[in-house]
Amino acid sequence: MPHAEIKYSNDLQIDSAAILQEIEAVIMRHDSGAGACKGRAYPTGEFHHTHVTVSVALLVKAHRDEAFSNALLAELEQRVSALIKSPCAFSLGLQYSSPFYVTRNHTP
Repeated sequence: MPHAEIKYSNDLQIDSAAILQEIEAVIMRHDSGAGACKGRAYPTGEFHHTHVTVSVALLVKAHRDEAFSNALLAELEQRVSALIKSPCAFSLGLQYSSPFYVTRNHTP
């Protein structure tokens, strides 16, 4: 169950829902068994320099090696950047959760 977060300066016109959908689609192209990508966007009016930071987190799996990670990161950078129409500082990070991480659907 991957997770994605977008943090950005609110002076940018960003379609965060489209970016989150594209992140999920890219992940699924590289790993069809990854599952739905949970996503959130955080625009902020308090910032120093216009910027976008995207973080994508996945669970550690044997097939998610260096080659997989580099290919995924490269496509994410290309696809997400294409959806940002204004000049800004851009950061994108791919992280892997530790083995001591729980993710599941919660039903009270």
